[in-house]
Amino acid sequence: MMWAAPSGRAEGLKGLDAERLMRAVVGVSAVAPPDTQSSRNLGTEREGSGIVIDGSGLILTIGYTVMEASEIRVTTLEGKEYPATLAAYDPVSGLSLLRAGLGFESPWIRLGDSKTVSEGDALLVLSGGKARSAAAVKVVGKREFAGYWEYLLDEALFTFPPIRAFNGAALVDSGGRLIGVGSLLVTQAMEGRGLPGNMFVPVSALEPILADLLAYGKRQEPARPWLGVTLREEEGRLVVERVSPRGPAESAGVRAGDQIVGVGGQRFSGLADFYRKLWGLGPAGVVVPLELLRGATLAPVAVPSADRVRFLRLNPTL
Repeated sequence: MMWAAPSGRAEGLKGLDAERLMRAVVGVSAVAPPDTQSSRNLGTEREGSGIVIDGSGLILTIGYTVMEASEIRVTTLEGKEYPATLAAYDPVSGLSLLRAGLGFESPWIRLGDSKTVSEGDALLVLSGGKARSAAAVKVVGKREFAGYWEYLLDEALFTFPPIRAFNGAALVDSGGRLIGVGSLLVTQAMEGRGLPGNMFVPVSALEPILADLLAYGKRQEPARPWLGVTLREEEGRLVVERVSPRGPAESAGVRAGDQIVGVGGQRFSGLADFYRKLWGLGPAGVVVPLELLRGATLAPVAVPSADRVRFLRLNPTL
């Protein structure tokens, strides 16, 4: 195991038992069929980390690692490998829960309170699997995050320096409590500066829905309307980079290269504002009036939205 504690970032972490905490972080490997939606972007073979959060083998990870997987396996610090099943997936937070198979035993990490974390705090990142490591980082940002795949966090955690084995990694505070789950490598961890780092989904996104995920495998509230577009921001407009095959946008005639300049008769100020106005139109199934710019022509397009989960094969073995 690699334990990196750079000078100036590890204050407050010296009392942590990194070895014990590492035993609660497992490697996660997943194989998805090539004909699934996620395999087009994520590939069929994926590796990441998972965090054991109770004594029954419940493992928290980032959803895209295991999305639509037909086979999931977890590997302990001692190198023991166990099959696992997908217990829940939440497209809103991006988090997933796994259940390890018979015989799995591990210590677990308690859930902390991510709302108490402040910029400048020193935290510990723990990664499992082949890239197993433990490294001290500093929180350099707490702000909203809008992803090009119709994803928005009201508040995400951004850390420096960058950790390469980030997906599903555990972000732990000085008390050994779980604060966040690794999601992305970003080029601007600190707002307005080209400082690379990582984005973590805070555990505050899990706590309100944990009971629903355990009981039903998903949150019990109306699904948000999903269009099936990949977007990029360009001079105040949103450009469609691609559309999901057979998704709502493609079926309605939206094409790559279209610029979205209005939604529901409203203008918007950026990606996050677009999502909020889109989701404010109603639950999944609502018809979404988009205003598109194609070349020099404005074109209104009505997109009957959908529930994103219905387009995913969350149990490809069936």
